[in-house]
Amino acid sequence: MPLLLLFAIGCGDSAPTSPDAGNVAPTVVSTTPLEGTTGAPINVNVTALFSAEMDAATVNTSTFTLTSGATAVPGTVIYADSTATFWPSARLAGNTSFTATITDAAMSASGVDLEATHSWTFTTGTMLAPEVPVPLRTSGNFVILAKSAVSTVPTSAVTGDVAVSPAAASYLTGFALMADSTNTYATSAQITGKAYAANYASPTPSKLTTAVSDMELAYTDAAGRAADVTELGAGNIGGMTITPGVYKWGTGLTIPTSVTLAGDATSVWIFQIAQGLTVSSGTRIELTGGALAKNVFWQVAGSVELGTTAHLEGIVLGKTAITLRTGASINGRLLAQTAVSIDSSSVVQRAQ
Repeated sequence: MPLLLLFAIGCGDSAPTSPDAGNVAPTVVSTTPLEGTTGAPINVNVTALFSAEMDAATVNTSTFTLTSGATAVPGTVIYADSTATFWPSARLAGNTSFTATITDAAMSASGVDLEATHSWTFTTGTMLAPEVPVPLRTSGNFVILAKSAVSTVPTSAVTGDVAVSPAAASYLTGFALMADSTNTYATSAQITGKAYAANYASPTPSKLTTAVSDMELAYTDAAGRAADVTELGAGNIGGMTITPGVYKWGTGLTIPTSVTLAGDATSVWIFQIAQGLTVSSGTRIELTGGALAKNVFWQVAGSVELGTTAHLEGIVLGKTAITLRTGASINGRLLAQTAVSIDSSSVVQRAQ
């Protein structure tokens, strides 16, 4: 594996084969950057792979820290798949030594403390690594996923699976659902795929619980990336051509006229929006140069609204409601921590 990707995505040894080692104290089995690394990218994330599944509540910014000398580096900690990831809140200083530490207050899923506090040191260079996409994990199995409701004003066209959890199937409205004989899912003439809800038969409920958790992790991950550009256009990017990177706004974002995202198949855009996202009627977000919708992430703390016949590219990670007005469309996914509402809309889960 190329060294640059090793820094960026924190891969290394394969994940532990056992979900937990019982009463055996867990250990850190690999890290990125590796101990003693020099020339690490200044936008590096810092990861640790554990020997056992951990109690996620004990893997946080109190037990996983990054320092430069006596100075603590602020950041966000995400735990999933036996791996803890520390995302610094800002680009790290270049040509500087950093020490990552995971204390023995971090515990396994069975409540056993880490065998010993684990620390490792690395030194940055001056380069930036290419941004990596936000991992969706199992939430990426759905084109629409919401916690409280998914509704449509017929007739919409949805390509991909749709799910709601912890809400029941009664909160999938407007789809004229037809339950499968297994009662694990339903179908609809408006959905090229399947519809799932928390009250369907096993194993659907547990799978949806995991997917919702993964959706929340993806939101936190996207929100935790260090920004390359802040307050672009003072919250109005209408008419712009935007290159890859992480963009952050402390307010809402308005897109009154069409925008182009110019890159290639490896380019990544992450838009961090502290309030709402409004795409005006008839406005389009377009991709050029071979850029892919799967690498565009809209992390929105407020509500998301696409006006009539508006078009969006990418994955919407919404803290609240997502609304597509009449005839609006998206190539990507709608992942909402409340509700999704579509109106004669097209929602397409692209294979790429």
